[in-house]
Amino acid sequence: MPAYICPQDGTRAGTTALTWCCPVCRGPWDLEFEAMDALRLNSLTGRVNSLWRYKEVLPLSSPTTTLGEGRTPLVPVTGTVSAKLDFLMPTLSFKDRGAVMLAELARRLSPERVVADSSGNAGTAVAAYCARASLPCTVYVPEGTSPKKTEQIRAHGAHLETVPGDREATAAAARAAADVPGTFYASHVFNPYFLHGTKTYVYELWEDLGGRLPDAIAVPVGNGTLLLGAALATAELHARGLIDRRPALIAVQAENVSPLAAAFRAGAEDLLPDGPAGAATLAEGIAIPRPPRARAILAAVRESGGTFLTVTEDQIRAAQLDLAARGFYVETTGVACWAAVGGWTDRSVVVPLCGAGLKTGLAA
Repeated sequence: MPAYICPQDGTRAGTTALTWCCPVCRGPWDLEFEAMDALRLNSLTGRVNSLWRYKEVLPLSSPTTTLGEGRTPLVPVTGTVSAKLDFLMPTLSFKDRGAVMLAELARRLSPERVVADSSGNAGTAVAAYCARASLPCTVYVPEGTSPKKTEQIRAHGAHLETVPGDREATAAAARAAADVPGTFYASHVFNPYFLHGTKTYVYELWEDLGGRLPDAIAVPVGNGTLLLGAALATAELHARGLIDRRPALIAVQAENVSPLAAAFRAGAEDLLPDGPAGAATLAEGIAIPRPPRARAILAAVRESGGTFLTVTEDQIRAAQLDLAARGFYVETTGVACWAAVGGWTDRSVVVPLCGAGLKTGLAA
């Protein structure tokens, strides 16, 4: 049975507990989980057309909370760059991949309440899947969150708490609420079940590309949930001999909020103590000044042979318009990878278009 384990000090807890973080260091959990059976490409024919088709490698099975999430199209955009259209998920963002795992786990644990914190997309996803699971849900968001995202959260019946201040203040408020007994903290950062949901992004690439992966996988990185899920999947596929090499992970941050890129360039294993304070950015979904899983993110990029790239606000604006001219209307966070690698011609790379443009509108 899966178990929570702290990557810093080895503390363990059962996944039936509502303990949302390591009680010793207050850091995020990893999940001690090993797939029981090998996944084979030829075994997927005729299976359910959602991320649950990869049941052998998921820590939960037989869900009742699903909205049919996953299996989004992979579309060539140039001769070397393809886009995975995760903005076609049920709540219009890739966060559905992890949110369905958290809501399904919460449903099985029957907490008195569910709380989450988000800059928008994770909150809308958790609200939707909690509605599907008939779970009471409160979502904490920072002031200034896109009105379309807060409208979506309310529409799903969740209680919305708007927190004065930035994303870190919002996280602190949610974590205080998470400490109340009987609360399930549906944290896309602290709960590793979310990462085992996002790893299906790469399993879908592997299936759609006929049992291989591109030379590189680019992902926008704030808290790093898509990148860490991708790292999990590539490690699992390689360990089982299903791919012969692991693709480079290209982590993309907004130049205005790029603490991980600064640490990577400095050769540091963790965030720099005197790292950049950050400024406002159109890429609100990755505007995370101090991601709790920073060490794991930096290690994953280095182990893959990848790197960090940053994009300016003008590049984000231009990338959003360029993608729209090609038929893809994507929110400002979701265009960051296209801004960074859309012009690559020397190797194959996939970018996620991970949030719909309707969620933020066009950048001013």
